Amino acid sequence: MRTIRIVLAAIAALALLLSTAAAASAAPRHYRHYVALGDSYTSGPLIPLPRLDPFGCFRSTSNYPSMLASSLAVDRFTDVSCGGADTSNMTKPQSVPLGQNAPQFSALRSDTDLVTLGIGGNDSGLFGTLVNTCPTLRDSDPTGNPCQRHFTVNGVDTIKALLPKTQASIQQVLAGIRARSPHARVLAIGYPRIAPAKGYCPNVLPFANGDYAWLSSVEEALNAAVSKAVAADGRSSYVDIYTPSFGHDACQPPGVAWINGKDLNLLAAAPYHPLYAGMAGETKVIRQHLR
Repeated sequence: MRTIRIVLAAIAALALLLSTAAAASAAPRHYRHYVALGDSYTSGPLIPLPRLDPFGCFRSTSNYPSMLASSLAVDRFTDVSCGGADTSNMTKPQSVPLGQNAPQFSALRSDTDLVTLGIGGNDSGLFGTLVNTCPTLRDSDPTGNPCQRHFTVNGVDTIKALLPKTQASIQQVLAGIRARSPHARVLAIGYPRIAPAKGYCPNVLPFANGDYAWLSSVEEALNAAVSKAVAADGRSSYVDIYTPSFGHDACQPPGVAWINGKDLNLLAAAPYHPLYAGMAGETKVIRQHLR
């Protein structure tokens, strides 16, 4: 019996040791300086409350970088994301209404140990071209795919053809981050799903029915470009937001949708941009990735 008690005590001690180690490994590390880089899908335009540095970046105090910084209790947090930014604005200033956003790389320091990067959707005017063009073509063929046909020239999808250049630019950005903050953990954040996998909501997303699947395939290709840039970089990591945002597209009801539809909502989100719920959802995904 004494031998059995000794064995049981040893097993219990080992189990406690393993559970303690597992809990420690699951907890995210403490970060001294977190820098958030990115475009409007990072800055969170019109999500209350806005910051004023500068106002024209439409940078929210409730975007995912702010939520992440708070949940991680980082020592210092610098958010330089800005609406309309593309990869060139990492090293060049960006003119915005009522001011200018400094080159986003100016926030990086040698002791920066966490960086999130959400960029690529504005390169070559990708997102702007789609949302400004596709709704105008819906009436010409409501059940067809007029936007996809519009951007297909001699059998070539001219929108997706832009993405290799975007991928190369993101890879250069990742290298630039590493040069300035060599000890940072760098996360490239993907874009969330905008259109549903099935069904349509033209009052919210005014695209032709057949263009929904194509627009989603463009988004998937953009996220693939970000992921491939990360793989080529070899020292950063990609955070998939598209998959976890399934069921949270713009067609979903308030509180479930992560993305706003076509209408401007001055107290919630810009058209076709993340809502507060989306920022909260992304924060959860990123925290899980950090574990």
